[in-house]
Amino acid sequence: MKHTVIFKLTGSTEERRALAGRFAEALMELPAIIPQLSSMQTGLNVNPKEDYDVILTAEADTLDDIAAYSSHPAHLACVEIIKGHIASRACVDWQP
Repeated sequence: MKHTVIFKLTGSTEERRALAGRFAEALMELPAIIPQLSSMQTGLNVNPKEDYDVILTAEADTLDDIAAYSSHPAHLACVEIIKGHIASRACVDWQP
């Protein structure tokens, strides 16, 4: 099961890039902390013509595992980095 999320953040280009970078870096630590999470990929938008700033894809075995990851305190701490700066969020949970 893959959990892909994109975020559009608020602020100047520099502020959004800094927040997205801190968020992505923190997310990359989660597979070592959250047992249900088998992998994490993150990326920052490099195309100035696009509005979204950061993408993540988390991988787990089941939707229940995704739910456990989503409510885990370490994940919630990551969300705090961008909380208050989220202009838009889109999510797809999918199976390859």
